[in-house]
Order: sequence, then structure tokens, then C-alpha cells
Amino acid sequence: MRASLPEPLRPLTSIGLNLRWTWDRRTVDLFRWIDPDAWDAADHDPIRMIGLVPRARLEELAEDGPFLSFLADVHADLDKYMSEPRWFGSRRASSPLSLVAYFSPEFALSEALPIYSGGLGVLAGDHLKAASDLGVPMAGVGLLYRQGYFRQRLNADGWQQELYPPLDPHAMPLTLLAGDDGAPLTVEVDLAGARCVAQIWRAQVGRVPLLLLDCDVEVNEPDERAVTDRLYGGATEHRLRQEIVLGIGGVRALEVAGFEPSVFHSNEGHAGFLGLERIRTLVQRDGLTFPEAVEAVRASSVFTTHTPVSAGIDVYGVDLMQQYFAAFAKECDVAFDDLMALGSAQRPDEPGAGERFNMAVMGLRLAGRSNAVSQLHGRVSRAMFSPLWPDVPEHEVPIASITNGVHASTWIGDKIAEVLARKLGRAWVGTGEARWERVADVPDAELWRAREKARAQLVYFVRARLRAQLLDRDVPEGDTGWTDEVFDPGILTIGFARRFAQYKRATLLLSDPERLKRLVLSPEQPVQIVFAGKAHPADDGGKELVRALVHLSSDPDVRGRIAFIEDYDMEAGRILTQGVDVWLNNPRRPLEACGTSGMKAALNGVLNCSILDGWWDECYDGRNGWAIGGAETYDDPEYQDRVDARSLFAVLEREIVPRFYDRSEGPVPRRWVERMKASIAGLSPYVTAARMVRQYVDELYAPAAQQGVSLAASGHERARALAAWKRAVRAAWDDVAVLDVEGDVVPSELGEDRRVAATVRLGRLTPDDVCVQLVHGSVGANGELVEHALAELRPGPWADGVCTYSGTFTAAAAGLYGYTVRIVPAHRDLITRMDLGLVTWA
Repeated sequence: MRASLPEPLRPLTSIGLNLRWTWDRRTVDLFRWIDPDAWDAADHDPIRMIGLVPRARLEELAEDGPFLSFLADVHADLDKYMSEPRWFGSRRASSPLSLVAYFSPEFALSEALPIYSGGLGVLAGDHLKAASDLGVPMAGVGLLYRQGYFRQRLNADGWQQELYPPLDPHAMPLTLLAGDDGAPLTVEVDLAGARCVAQIWRAQVGRVPLLLLDCDVEVNEPDERAVTDRLYGGATEHRLRQEIVLGIGGVRALEVAGFEPSVFHSNEGHAGFLGLERIRTLVQRDGLTFPEAVEAVRASSVFTTHTPVSAGIDVYGVDLMQQYFAAFAKECDVAFDDLMALGSAQRPDEPGAGERFNMAVMGLRLAGRSNAVSQLHGRVSRAMFSPLWPDVPEHEVPIASITNGVHASTWIGDKIAEVLARKLGRAWVGTGEARWERVADVPDAELWRAREKARAQLVYFVRARLRAQLLDRDVPEGDTGWTDEVFDPGILTIGFARRFAQYKRATLLLSDPERLKRLVLSPEQPVQIVFAGKAHPADDGGKELVRALVHLSSDPDVRGRIAFIEDYDMEAGRILTQGVDVWLNNPRRPLEACGTSGMKAALNGVLNCSILDGWWDECYDGRNGWAIGGAETYDDPEYQDRVDARSLFAVLEREIVPRFYDRSEGPVPRRWVERMKASIAGLSPYVTAARMVRQYVDELYAPAAQQGVSLAASGHERARALAAWKRAVRAAWDDVAVLDVEGDVVPSELGEDRRVAATVRLGRLTPDDVCVQLVHGSVGANGELVEHALAELRPGPWADGVCTYSGTFTAAAAGLYGYTVRIVPAHRDLITRMDLGLVTWA
């Protein structure tokens, strides 16, 4: 049951059901006006809050002229937001991109909708919000977990306890989708012979609908009702069942809800089975063969990998896959082993092939376009997945990079937003585009006042949270008075908040306790540090890190300067990234795929102090923050930790602390503000999700939509032809060879053209089936080509399966210069020349 509203207040429901309020300050002000205590008690969920407000208060507001005027203004602004032209609108008429279906296992939109655990969910939520701001046509697909992710509580010893309070979707900003007959819309999936029905909830994220599948329906048996119980909960089989519902059920949910995507985007491998469902549909509905359907699906699919280590990828054994997908393979008219091959990391002829099904491998094979989430992560991913393309040079493995970004309006604080709006205008938060150099013109004192206000807000938040934590542990109220003195609004404040995976090294500062104590207890230049984060329920190593920090923060000597905040969520994330002075990030390089928390901090004028990993590796310029150590990595992790810890302490002691407390030019620390301005001006245009989504549209979505349309035309004629061509090329490739290469080898001047000719055996193929490339560049110490360039050679006479190719190149550098020739497949519908992974070298 939802509370009924007096007629004049009815717009509150439509406003509350559109999650645009999560990034629109005026809408939040509207809800706070109703009842600020109920707003906080409802965890900032307007739908739940309305049910907590006394009827008398609602009736009073229904006759409150100023409130009704503000309500009408907010409602009109929402209507305008939903209908006015946006960035993508100017492209829509000429673009084949009609709708992107964005699949993710978690979405962080608000603490009021706790279906997220960490960075992957934050990225997904910010992706939808930025798409809404830009007018990009998109629909999200996820799962509605009836217990969400766990709530964190710490016992007296600091050991993490997991609580799973049930969620009531009827008291959340969600709508249960129904058909024409009024009954809930449902989809059905097969789970190893068991029928599993999922109903569909809709969250409206600005302009973007998000469909959430929910298996907790009465027609299901208990095991199937529990499929969507917890985010990342349960054992391996439970995870597989969730991913079947997300991928296969998600595609079916889009269809029954009336959505027709032109592009499907899988955010990590968890939703990868969406590709299999699309293949099954094409086989059964349109009569394509399995290989033909694969080509049609790949053309319009995008896959994003977030994992820099193999251990972080979901992998399933053949027996489990046989149990759940043997019948599915028959529906696709394909042998089960061929279905398994989509997720096999090995070649079919290698020992162990087909024994393990890797979700990321399937994601890469069923998506024509794939990307990593930072430039460094792109290099790591190309190395990690290079065995899938064994003949392809590692740097040419077809995995691109689009660095993550964060949704500015969600994460930027009120005070700094006001300062930036005065110089940049208010439009920048939606598009990310602004004349950022104007930040230099902001008066130092004005920017510093905004920083001081944000730090003071953080201090009050820390005190309130610490007191609440103690009371939750049944500490007598009289023993909590010390929390009123915790932290100081005028002291340099460092923040560290993220998932407590061991590679993130939350306790790196604890490697030298005495040195740390000298930092925080310095009488002239003290430091205070706030920590927050959750360890995965199964990660005892991560829980030990939490306990170590809790013990440290409980030490009477430092408990006024070091704090651990329980139950890290989006609210805590906002306040911390807005309120600290320095954002600390010290993972083991290169294990941080991107690390967007530091981006949120940068938008707020907070300076990053980080290992050169993830996004910081490509954005640090020596003026916009600090780097911990360099790009060196060591095989011994303990030695690496010691080296990085020494570097971290040195940066804090020699650079950060003295700069913050330098008041030689008055009460404002001019050198600190100078670095703040460099950070805001230099990083803000790059770290926004608006920039990220524009890149996805231009580099991945629009090309995928265009190719999807082309291959689907005329009964999938080009998809069928491409599948047949690939089959023929693979069968004939062993006969392809470079027989001879001739060219000038005498010294020459820079800029002088050099001629090359190559004799190539094509066997059963024709010159139209291949591209012969000249690879040229400087020669390294081991005889390898470095920083090489490519030139396409032109075919000449062709007879008896042999063809002569020729061309020219110009040496780009002095010194020893070399070249070679290679052959790669060529077809108008190949997404990249490395698509098949076939390369023959001279």
C-alpha cells in the first residue's frame, strides 16, 4: 500500500518516481521541505518518505501557497527536462542508433535503491544518468535484489558482520510493469529444467528507463524465488542462475516491455548470456544457422571488461554448463561443445579445451566491439586476453579503451557547484563542456571558503556516524561523548573509501605505525584520516584489513584523528569525496582497472594522491595532485608494499602537509589553491560521464548500430554471407604464405620513398579475401620493429593462387630501419582486420 496524497500534492508521486531527483538539488529541497526528519528516516527515498509523513502535515502542505508554487515549478522543470532537445537530438535524424540496451548486474543510482556494491554499479548508474542528460536513447537492464547488497556492522572486535534487511519494492521509486489486462508483465527462463518466472519493475532515471527483473513471485518454487535474493550472494551455481536471468531473461523483458534495441551493451561478463538468447531468437524466428546468428549478434553488440586479473572473472565448469545449457544448445540447433567453445579460453585442439566456460571470453567473442575502462587497463586487457588472438601482436588485440567517468551532478558538492556555476554557467554539469580555464579566475579566497565548508560538513558527518555506530553496539550513551570532539574542521583531512579488496591495500599507512602517529598528532601540522569501505562477505583477508583499521581508530591516542565509517554507501561516498582535502588511492599497480572515486573527488577540488594506476596513470601531470612512486612494478608483493609505503610517507611529509599549512601569504594557502585550480581545470572535462558516454556513442554505439542494420537487411543476407566467408577463409588459411619479399636495403635519406614487392601464395583465396600489409619502423636492440607503421600493398598479377603485391614507404626516423610483410583477412563487414585472429607473417 502506498500513501494517498491530497489532490494538490499528486505531482509529488511522478516527481518521486523519476530518479532525476538524485541529481537535482531543487527537487531534494522540495522533499526536505515536506519533512526533513522523515526524509532522513526514509534513507532519502521520497516514495517511502511520503508514507512516513503524518496526514495532517500533507493536508497542511496542500494549502501552503509557497510550497505549492515551488512544487509546480519543480514539476514543470522535470517536464522540460524530459522533452527539451539534448546533445544526441542533433544526431538522431542521421543516426541508425535508435536504442542502446545497457545490461549490468548492479546499478548505483541512490542509497534509496540499494542494488549496488561498488565501482561497477556506480559506473553503471552514472552511465544511465549521463545518457539521460545527453538525450542518448538507452534502456538499462538489471536485477531487483530483494535483500540488496549487505549492510555492514562491526562487532566489538572490529570484525565485519553482514546484515541483509529485506527490501520492499512497493516503498521504493519503482513501478511494477503490467500488461493490458492489468496483470504484471513477466518473462520465463529455464533453470536446468526448473521454470523460473520474473516480474519486471521499472525505475525511471531521468529520460532512461531501467528494467529490473524480480524472481520473488508466488508462482515460483522456493529455490527459484531466491534467485534474485542478494547481489553477489550464494555459491557458483547461484551466480550462474542469476546471470541466466539477467542475460536471457533481460532480453526477453525488453521484448515484452516493447523495447527494440539497435545495440546491446554488456557491462562486464555477468550479463553475457544475452548474446546467447539473441542467437537463439535468430535461429528459431529467422531461420539463421548458429554461425550466421553469431555474426548478426556480434555486429550490434558491445562488451566492456572491468577486470584486470583472471581470478575476477566468472568461470563455470563443463558439468554445470551441461546441466543448464544442454537443452538451450538444442534450441540453437548447435552441438553443446560448439556452444561451450564460445567461452573456452583455449583453442579447440589444445588440452583442456572446453572444460571451463569463461564469461569474459564469451563476452569478447559475441561482441564485435570491446573496450577496457582506462588506457592502462586497455594494455593490461590486451595482454590478458591475447591468447584468444594468438597470431596477433599484443598491441593490436581488438580491445579498445574508453576511460570511465562520473556523473558530475550526482557527485559534486553544493558549495563548489555554486562557485563553478558563477564562472562556468550551470549547463556544464549536464554536458561536461565548459571553458575550464576560467577556473583560474575564481578568487582564491572564494574557492578556499567552499573547501572549508565542505570539510566542516564532513566533520559533522563523521561525528554523527561514529556516535550512531557506538549506540548500535549498545555502548552506553554516556560513553559516546568523545565523538563530539572527533576531527577538527581546520585540519588537513585525507580520505580513503572503497571496496576492501586486498590489492587496494587499505592498511598501507599502517606499515609504519609510529611514523603515522607522528603525522596525525603533529602539534603544528596535524593530519586526520577517514576510512570507509566493505569487504566481500567471503573475503576474510579484506575483513582483516577492516579490523586492523578499526583497532587503529579505537586507539585512544589517535581516535580523534583517525576514523572508520561503517556501512559505506552512496551518501557516505558523496560526503567523503566532497569534504576531504586529499583522496588517497594506493592499489598494487596495475590491478585498478579505473578507480572512479578519485574522479568524484577531483570535481570537488579535492587533490588526488595515488599510485599511477587506472585513470590516474593517464591524467597525472605533476601539477594536479601527487603520484605515489612511479610506474615500476616488482614481482615480490611485500617488497612492492614497502617501496610504495615509503614513497607515500615521503609525499605526505615533504609535499602535501607543508603545502597545505603554508600560510606565508595570508590565511589562504595560495600554493594549495593553485594546485586545486590546476586539478579542477585540467581534470574536470575528462573525468565526467558526459565525456565517457559521448565517446561510447561515437566510437562504439553508432558504428555497432550501423553494422547491425547492414547485416540484418534483406533477411540477414550480409550476416549469412559473412559467416560463409569466415568459414571458407579459416578452412583455406593454412595455404596462405608470403613466398618472397624484395626491396631497397641500401642507406637512404629521411623522406625518401622506398619500394617493396612481395610474392604471396593465396591458395584457394582471392586477392579480395586478404590485405597484404607492409609493417615498417625503427629496429630495436633485439631486432624487433618498434613504433611501427602500416602501409597497404597493392595487388598485381594473380595466377595459380599466387599474387604479387607492391608499394612504397617512407622511413619516419633516422638510424636502423626495417620492414616486413604480413597477410590478414579482408572483408567489408569485418569490424577489424584482426577479427578472425589470423595473421601470416613473412
